Amino acid sequence: MFEIALLSTALMFGGAVLYAFCFAAFVFNALPAETAGLLIRRAFPHFYLFVLGSSALAAASSFSADAIASVILALIVVTTLFARQVLMPAINTATDRGAKTRFKILHTLSVLITLAHIAGAAYVLLRLSSI
Repeated sequence: MFEIALLSTALMFGGAVLYAFCFAAFVFNALPAETAGLLIRRAFPHFYLFVLGSSALAAASSFSADAIASVILALIVVTTLFARQVLMPAINTATDRGAKTRFKILHTLSVLITLAHIAGAAYVLLRLSSI
């Protein structure tokens, strides 16, 4: 189980870094803003499902080896559910209504949550790699 925890955490970390720092930036550089926005809107639900699945597997499989790592990963699961089910629809609504200030606030919160997920996964990787 320990190996599954380590690999699924690494998968979540790598996927989140790739999506946040490479994919999204590439899409906005390669496509017109309106098209890029529509593509990102369609991709985000899948990204969140990926984070949910990999972090849930990591949380469950790390519990016997490191309860602290498991709790951090479980917090990633909970905050990803919030981001996917509450925050993402609110961001989309703000975009559709042209509520730029609300969009900026919600988007900043979304970015901070993703950065926290990356930092949390990195911390867990370091903890698990020292066992």
